[in-house]
Amino acid sequence: MSELWTPRNMDRRRFLRLGAASAGALLVACSVDEGDSSNGGGGGNGGPRPPPGAFGRPLEDSGGLLDLPRRFQYRILSDPDTPLASGAPNPGHPDGMAAFEGPGGATLLMRNHELEDDEGPRVEGENPFDSDAAGGTTVLVVDPDRRVTGSYVSSSGTDSNCAGAATPWGTWLTCEETDSDEHGYVFEIDPADPESDLSRSPLRDMGRFAHEAGGVDPETGIVYLTEDNGPQSFLYRFLPDDTSGRPGSLAEGGSLQALALADDEGVDGSGLEQGRAYQESWVDVDPEVANDSAAGAGAVRFTRLEGAWFSDGVLWFNDTNGGAEGLGQTFRYRPAAESLELFYESSEEGAMKAPDNAHVTAWGDFFFVEDWRDDNRIMGLTPDGKVYEFAANRLNDSELTGPCFSPDGRTMFVCFQDPGITFAIWGPFPGPSAARRARLAIAAPPL
Repeated sequence: MSELWTPRNMDRRRFLRLGAASAGALLVACSVDEGDSSNGGGGGNGGPRPPPGAFGRPLEDSGGLLDLPRRFQYRILSDPDTPLASGAPNPGHPDGMAAFEGPGGATLLMRNHELEDDEGPRVEGENPFDSDAAGGTTVLVVDPDRRVTGSYVSSSGTDSNCAGAATPWGTWLTCEETDSDEHGYVFEIDPADPESDLSRSPLRDMGRFAHEAGGVDPETGIVYLTEDNGPQSFLYRFLPDDTSGRPGSLAEGGSLQALALADDEGVDGSGLEQGRAYQESWVDVDPEVANDSAAGAGAVRFTRLEGAWFSDGVLWFNDTNGGAEGLGQTFRYRPAAESLELFYESSEEGAMKAPDNAHVTAWGDFFFVEDWRDDNRIMGLTPDGKVYEFAANRLNDSELTGPCFSPDGRTMFVCFQDPGITFAIWGPFPGPSAARRARLAIAAPPL
């Protein structure tokens, strides 16, 4: 077992409790089927499947959980029967995630828990924002051999923590997908300083609305935010007053704006043309009534914005139910060009159905999971505009959530939201390619 690591604000007694519980979690991880595949199915049945990608088609998992391409494996890191290291129940409904570098090559895997007040198991923290709220975030400490060596609550007392955004300075912005009962905010979490005053301080200037995901531009410090509030959602940006890029700098305040188009006031995103670059025109928004304010200011109306990721000067984001067929759209916003493009729109379920959480990989593909209860998948989109299946969910009735990669790019993490399983996936992933990522950022949308 790797040496157990403790965040800097934990006392010795609490650290020893965490270490004792972590040993049991490690045995659970070692005992599961690691996902060796045999020949067989995978993939959706809602129309023609896309051509296989460079990894090949996912093959049927003998364990009945997650189909993967040949030479790929998985390990369960956490499930409903795996308590946190403190002995508390593992909170339910894991959703958006991010992976941070920890000591000794460890990965600190930050997990949102999209829990409402009447759901459980709750996130039971020691310094909650609202003691009546069930949601929050937890961290799994994963060693280089993909074994869990620790786990802890990193924030608590929030509501419906759906997705979020990793910051360039090593923190996580967890987003509440609600606007009820004094909730609907973004909170900043430092994985190395859990349940601090920072973690329980809502970033009110980032708006009160049904937040989903986001991305941070490392050059400007601007935070982009998606809204999941169908049938009328908006893309926002937060302009921070303090651009120093440090934990807590966003709490110094700023202004909120919503995306509009220079020549099309109040346009519907589902009607945008693929392959055309639309010129932006941001409008000011009242953060406390963000949705109504954006609508009144003529911002672009999307259907349900969900997954987002900022990479190589570009914000990628998904409209889960957008498009003529309602099967989903992937947009690309380029701040330097001040333009919005519809990069991909699905016309059949086999190609894309309800794209949700997203991640731009180190080698330059756009990965996303599907918010679809039957035959949902992990999908890849290449710089050439080709879509392929990477993995398929065999439980069917469970949503895939939170795709992200370890800092070294060797391990992918993803969850089944229900019943609450966190996986590590590894195999012959390509190495980093700055050139291919740059090509993805400027490639012409497929027509």
